[in-house]
Amino acid sequence: MKKLAMLLLIPVLAGCVGNPPADDGMQSPVSQQTAVGDARVRAKAHAELGMRYLGQNQLAVAVEEARMAIKADSSYPLGFNLLALLDMLLGENQAADDNFQQALRLAPADPDINNNYGWFLCQTGKQQRSIQYFVTASRSALYPTPAKPLTNAGICSIASGDDKNAEDFLHRAQRLDPSNRDVQFLLANICYRGGRYDEARRRIEELQAASASTAEATWLLLRIARKTGDRETESRYATQIRREFKNSQEYQQLMQGDFE
Repeated sequence: MKKLAMLLLIPVLAGCVGNPPADDGMQSPVSQQTAVGDARVRAKAHAELGMRYLGQNQLAVAVEEARMAIKADSSYPLGFNLLALLDMLLGENQAADDNFQQALRLAPADPDINNNYGWFLCQTGKQQRSIQYFVTASRSALYPTPAKPLTNAGICSIASGDDKNAEDFLHRAQRLDPSNRDVQFLLANICYRGGRYDEARRRIEELQAASASTAEATWLLLRIARKTGDRETESRYATQIRREFKNSQEYQQLMQGDFE
């Protein structure tokens, strides 16, 4: 789950932030808005460059670009959003929280910032609190990736032990993005934990039919076969893992007999 979760982190406050406000859904994300004025143009350019450096894992340069964005225009929320993401990756959680809250004060309904702050809360043990920020992010009618915060809400609901709400969020995400493999895999795992083995198998077999097998999917199929007493199928998937996925965590679990 951790490997998957990290893929969902990056899309593109003195005092506390309260509950996110209701969003009419018609304000475009700040990242899509045209910068007006020299200061805002410079801030936007630095923030966008910083995000590119972040994507290349050049964190020190990205931090400098974030600071330059804030220096150019201290009212530009994406400068604080970028700095918060960097603080989060560097393990500076209090600074990350402060900068996310400042970004939200400047753009309370922005879907990118809400999604990122929700993910920060989820990763720092505040899974239930994170959900409201993902919901706010998903409400934006002009947000190009509304399935992302819904998927994140599903992941964080799972982390808090709430498979029921997780499944609701993931079904909503799947309706928006039917080809999303991560959502399909998460739903299959929920079905497995709930003893709905036929549905779990169907979902994983659909994934396998659409693209190459993965260690995670094969491992789940093996455990389904084990739960249903299908020893022949279990053995076949065990052989596949030993042959094709020797460097995987699933191979190590198989070798240790750790099926849960």
